Amino acid sequence: MSWMTETREGIVLSIHATPRAAKSQIQGLHGEALKIRLQAPPVDGKANDTLLEFLAKVLNVPRRQVTLLSGQTSRQKRVSVKGITATQAMLSFPSIP
Repeated sequence: MSWMTETREGIVLSIHATPRAAKSQIQGLHGEALKIRLQAPPVDGKANDTLLEFLAKVLNVPRRQVTLLSGQTSRQKRVSVKGITATQAMLSFPSIP
């Protein structure tokens, strides 16, 4: 899984974010990144906040364990999720190879 890397603290996800969607949802893969559509606009960090909250909900972890590592103003982002293994995360993404 090139879009997910396991670390000592948890996992790092490569994300391709698409803002201004009808609803926030996982779209599938976009190259070597997980494509996520976000309901929020890319203004004042709203899309980034929505992404982090969405991932916390999907992965069933507290929001404080999900942080944006890179891609503050880009569609290509790297997100760290602490306290979860790649195996546990895959259970939350059953349709993603």
